[in-house]
Amino acid sequence: MTKKDDGGIRTGKESSKSLKYAQEVKSTSDRPERPGRSLATTSHEVIKQWAERRDAKPATVEGTEHGDHLGVLRLDFPGYGGDRLKRVSWDEWFDTFDQRGLNFVYQEETSDGTQSNFFQLENPNREDA
Repeated sequence: MTKKDDGGIRTGKESSKSLKYAQEVKSTSDRPERPGRSLATTSHEVIKQWAERRDAKPATVEGTEHGDHLGVLRLDFPGYGGDRLKRVSWDEWFDTFDQRGLNFVYQEETSDGTQSNFFQLENPNREDA
């Protein structure tokens, strides 16, 4: 299991350009350098706070499970038609996030200052690329 709860981003041979240029966020007190800035973290506290400010809940895509393991991780935002999403606990979501060695790449706000819901989960050591 890859656990990196210090908020620092994980790097590897499959790191994307967006991760390369993202501002690393390690705590909830870190602020974007400018509106619209891409941010990246592995901090459970940062991710959970970001999601909760948007009323998003931890979820997985139904039908993508692997035995007892969660499938594709998502966040379920209210009003965005998550009919194939199955809500899970934050503990389950973060266990899977860490086991897969993922980074959370996201925005706090768009370049015009509007709150952003943009995020993606990235595995910098993806074998199937």
